[in-house]
Amino acid sequence: MANQITIRPAEGTWVVRAGGAVLGESSRALALSEGDLGPVIYFPRDDVAMDFLDDSDTVTTCPGKGDARYFSIATNSAILKDSVWSYEAPHEQAAEIAGYLAFDNRDDLAVEQL
Repeated sequence: MANQITIRPAEGTWVVRAGGAVLGESSRALALSEGDLGPVIYFPRDDVAMDFLDDSDTVTTCPGKGDARYFSIATNSAILKDSVWSYEAPHEQAAEIAGYLAFDNRDDLAVEQL
């Protein structure tokens, strides 16, 4: 059985940065919580500089959300492989995140509230 998924507007303005560049900034982001895990911030695609993202062949399946497709980020100094994902056609309980983008929160990639 899949974990309970809760989606709500992410309060305030959110930014994602990689390699010293701002990849996206949004006051329309969504926060998705699943089970006991902390929230993941999803950015509207229109609020992200898609020129920094390269399509990946990677696809994963989440029982609660469906199939995720991945992107890699090209920075001046590195390729951050499969560090962005999107559910283009999520299951009904996650329908609000269709086409939104989520980013790994790691040392070389930061998702922050302003």
